[in-house]
Amino acid sequence: MSFEWPWQYNFPPFFTLQPNVDTRQKQLAAWCSLVLSFCRQSKLFTLDVLEAQESAVFNNNRIHRKLSVEAIQVVFEELRKKGNLEWLDKNKSRCLIMWRRPEEWGKLIHQWVSKNGMVNLVFTLYELSNGDDTEKEEFHGLEDWMLLRSLQALQADGKAEIISMDDGKGVKFF
Repeated sequence: MSFEWPWQYNFPPFFTLQPNVDTRQKQLAAWCSLVLSFCRQSKLFTLDVLEAQESAVFNNNRIHRKLSVEAIQVVFEELRKKGNLEWLDKNKSRCLIMWRRPEEWGKLIHQWVSKNGMVNLVFTLYELSNGDDTEKEEFHGLEDWMLLRSLQALQADGKAEIISMDDGKGVKFF
């Protein structure tokens, strides 16, 4: 399945931060939506700012336009304010991108557990993110850090309990 680019992506001014406040807010909202959609389809959870500048999302070769590193930082800061991004370092060069928040992932996982009659069963984290039973689920392949945060959100809601096992962590759903 190929990615469907928004109309702005082929509009050269989109790749230059606009000085007008209202226009810039709309532009940043469009960039945030584009980044989250692209990461979702590509199943990207970690981004490097310098590598991102060369990726298709910030570099449109067809119109020969590229968003500057400074502008990418502004977009990422907007994503951070919305709760969709966390910086991994003080230099703000690498980040975790959350196109779904942990609570949303937790809800999806719990719905799958309930739908399949697996409440009160114990799963390893590996079974949830890489098991044969979850292959067709959107959370299949979820990175460990996000899976753990999702399960912590469920635990806080009383819908799961994270347990330590000999070979790592597991979870029991309620």
